[in-house]
Amino acid sequence: MKSETRNSSLPGRIAIIVLFLIFWMGYSAIVSEASGKPVSVGIAWSNVPDSYSYTSTIIAVKEAGATPVILDMVKSYDLNYDKKGNLIDSKDEHGILTSRAAKLVKCNQWQNSNAAAVMKGIDCIIFPGGWDISPTLYYNEQPWHGIEVDSDYSAERDVSDYLLFSYCLEKNIPTLAICRGMQMLSIVSGAEIVQDIPRWFAKVGVEYTYQHRDRRKKGFRAHGIDILNQDSLLFGIVGRGRIEGCPSWHHQAVRSVDATRLVVTAVTDTNGIKVIEGIERPDKKFVLGIQFHPEVAIRKILDNEQDADQYMDYVTVMKLFRALFDAGAETLNHRRLH
Repeated sequence: MKSETRNSSLPGRIAIIVLFLIFWMGYSAIVSEASGKPVSVGIAWSNVPDSYSYTSTIIAVKEAGATPVILDMVKSYDLNYDKKGNLIDSKDEHGILTSRAAKLVKCNQWQNSNAAAVMKGIDCIIFPGGWDISPTLYYNEQPWHGIEVDSDYSAERDVSDYLLFSYCLEKNIPTLAICRGMQMLSIVSGAEIVQDIPRWFAKVGVEYTYQHRDRRKKGFRAHGIDILNQDSLLFGIVGRGRIEGCPSWHHQAVRSVDATRLVVTAVTDTNGIKVIEGIERPDKKFVLGIQFHPEVAIRKILDNEQDADQYMDYVTVMKLFRALFDAGAETLNHRRLH
């Protein structure tokens, strides 16, 4: 009888052991997450990886305590590339994507690309600043603005960013989009873009005094922005309604987000015209677009540059990046537990 009693309790003991192991595995996964495993922060591919803004983004990510991962170019399987990754027969003499190629990219999006492979193991992503975006990719296609001094385009990067953004939005990847990145978020979401701010102001009869880019292109301008909504992601991060000293270098802008899922959350008053400085996708976990360059502010502070005190403070910049990383940590934890 004692033997039977001992044997009959064996299944119960096994069940207890199994439950303990399940609990321990789940607990250890959470503990390892909480113990400081760095979040993998993807930085979208750039055709100019040695640019000041791009390298500053890498520095800012490290300073904020995360691991930057430079992502590979995302390529469309609908287009042809040479061995160096250059598009074949899909761009004009300025590097602007042809209308036909742009339609293929917009039609098929990330599903016909290597976007999923590029994003493997990435918890959150930053789309940094860079060159103008091919106007053929706009929801309502436009001809090139024709300004020769602003004729820097990379069709390869435009395709890569468009496809990668469509993937990240569908998969709800926490995203911070900076300057060009904010404009790409707008384009993928169907917003209206201004190709040249000076011409826009001239058209509406308003003087433009180059608050958003140094007229000689010698450096960043600094201006404040006003956050419109206290329930916005941006307000929740910085905890106030205005940010001073935002580093700015752009001649294009988001003009309208009407009939899109975007909401405008920040603007700056430029001679009576509200220029959009912040947008968000409230239907997503964390998708924040900012027209200014916080990474530049942190670079100037760390390098002790003479004009560093003109720009955003260290604490505010760190809040922006760490908020993204916190959202990325949730992605990491979810992936490890499932």
